[in-house]
Amino acid sequence: MQLLLIHSDYIEYETKKQTPVAEKIEESLKSGRLEEALTAFMAVESIDEANPEGTIKKTVSEIEKVATQVKTNRIMLYPYAHLSSDLSSPKVAVQVLKGIETALSGKYEVKRAPFGWYKAFSISCKGHPLSELSRSIRPEETAKAAGKVEVCGEKEVVSEALKAESTAKSYWRILTPDGELHEIENFDLTPYPKLQQFVDYEISKSRAVERAPPHVELMRRLELADYEPGSDSGNMRYYPKGRLVKSLLENYVLDVATDFGAMEVETPIMYDMNHPTLKKYLDRFPARQYSIESDKRQMFLRFAACFGQFLINHDMTISYKNLPLRMIEMTRYSFRKEQRGELVGLRRLRAFTMPDMHSLCADMDQAVDQFKKQYDLCIDVLDNIGIHIKDYEVAIRFTRDFYESNKELIVNMARTVNKPVLIEMWDTRFFYFVLKFEFNFVDALAKASALSTVQIDVENAERYDISYVNPDGKLERPTVLHCSPSGAIERCIYALLEKAAMETEEGKVPMLPVWLSPTQVRIVPVSEKHVAFVEEVSQKLDCRVDIDDRDLSIGKKVREAGREWVPYVVVIGDKEIEDGTINVTIRAESGQNKPKKVQITPEELNSRIKGEIAGKPYRKLPLAKYLSVRPKFF
Repeated sequence: MQLLLIHSDYIEYETKKQTPVAEKIEESLKSGRLEEALTAFMAVESIDEANPEGTIKKTVSEIEKVATQVKTNRIMLYPYAHLSSDLSSPKVAVQVLKGIETALSGKYEVKRAPFGWYKAFSISCKGHPLSELSRSIRPEETAKAAGKVEVCGEKEVVSEALKAESTAKSYWRILTPDGELHEIENFDLTPYPKLQQFVDYEISKSRAVERAPPHVELMRRLELADYEPGSDSGNMRYYPKGRLVKSLLENYVLDVATDFGAMEVETPIMYDMNHPTLKKYLDRFPARQYSIESDKRQMFLRFAACFGQFLINHDMTISYKNLPLRMIEMTRYSFRKEQRGELVGLRRLRAFTMPDMHSLCADMDQAVDQFKKQYDLCIDVLDNIGIHIKDYEVAIRFTRDFYESNKELIVNMARTVNKPVLIEMWDTRFFYFVLKFEFNFVDALAKASALSTVQIDVENAERYDISYVNPDGKLERPTVLHCSPSGAIERCIYALLEKAAMETEEGKVPMLPVWLSPTQVRIVPVSEKHVAFVEEVSQKLDCRVDIDDRDLSIGKKVREAGREWVPYVVVIGDKEIEDGTINVTIRAESGQNKPKKVQITPEELNSRIKGEIAGKPYRKLPLAKYLSVRPKFF
């Protein structure tokens, strides 16, 4: 079941024509109207056929919860097939819709628009933070079955490391900045609610998602990205604004890595599953692979850039003078056959863009030194993206032997972020690494997603036969670091949108960092006679500026700019032309229903924006400058 909930001033509809699957209705159902109502647009899906009653129960619960939040006792149920490309049979759809109507009718004033009819409708959305919500409802039985994955009709390829991960015995602890390790059950997590959610998520290993988190609605409303029904699940489409944001993040991370000394390379996305070295590595990496056949060879799509970079390292002549030697690739794309029940929005994908950096180090001492520097690098990268230390939880994972030899390193990691961190420790090494950390973002559904990570790898130099020449002229194996300075690019967008949604709930005004905002300045002329001056002002701004020249009221244009999170909105009329200044609403300094407006010169606005985006990548406006000629993607 896909559900779109709109809190409306009113909703009204009128039937026009029936389709071949239309239900028979009485005259009274051919039109309807509700004032001050919660409208539930819904699409019943094929997955609901296995358990219609379960779908009814969970949908009713979700509608009731939102109705309570928005304080309404009127509900309009509106079948809307366009919410899904995988619809149920008409019979089941009508059964579910009627079941929901019956369940709600005792508590609410309920109207239901008929199924299978072409209808004209009008709705007035209230426009507050809870007035537009989307949900994906999954019946219990099918949610459990969703973990079964097949590849090319054959049994799923599951690595030995992934099997080991499900059986490995972990010791979970909380490490505080004072260096003390605490049993989780004896540590008071009450002052750290996000850490509590993260601990629960990690220990339970419950990854499936039963409803869409807030960022799914936002990525659509902001016209960044959407699901692609013509592809495999977990493969997304990106609209011009979303492609711009992705590109800026990619370029930023590459710039940081280049400044850090990494060389950018590009490697294939497809590899031979029976290559002797790669086959061994497949069993040491905890990920599910896409398997395909090419020229009678069994191939797999890469799930990281390790393969290509290590094969390059194998063929290189490397001196101790070259170490640490760093390579990075922006993988467009990496592929992981994530389980279907875990796929949602930009949080967890099957095709994603991963900045993957590997460092060859002379020995463990150099590796530890690099690890410290890359830990700090990751903090700085996320901070510049707009995701700060307070926004994520830290997990540090290691073998007991490594911890006993490197306690100060691990304690300093907690001191650096100055808050308790989650520890996972193993008596035996199950994987190729002895130490790793991740910065984990916890979203509005209490689900965690790893962003930045660094790992110390003690296996793959041997496996890939990678060597360097030491000062005595002899060959030695390096120690390898794996690092993703930001984590997957799509997850950074997910985290920014989820963070904004949670801040909205706290009464703040949501926005993206100015350097990532598709439109940085929107200029609104009061009338057509002001457009020429507006164009002159736009030429004085060295940023992404567009002009709303549509035949709409000023109030509506300004509200739409707000819904698009435009950082600076400029209104220009006679007064501005007369005195040469501009009226600017500054989103970052505004409150909900309390816009911060200033009267400044175009030059002053330009100087302010240049200061905010200094040192960050820049790309031009991804859409037409004048809104009157832009298409709509939704």
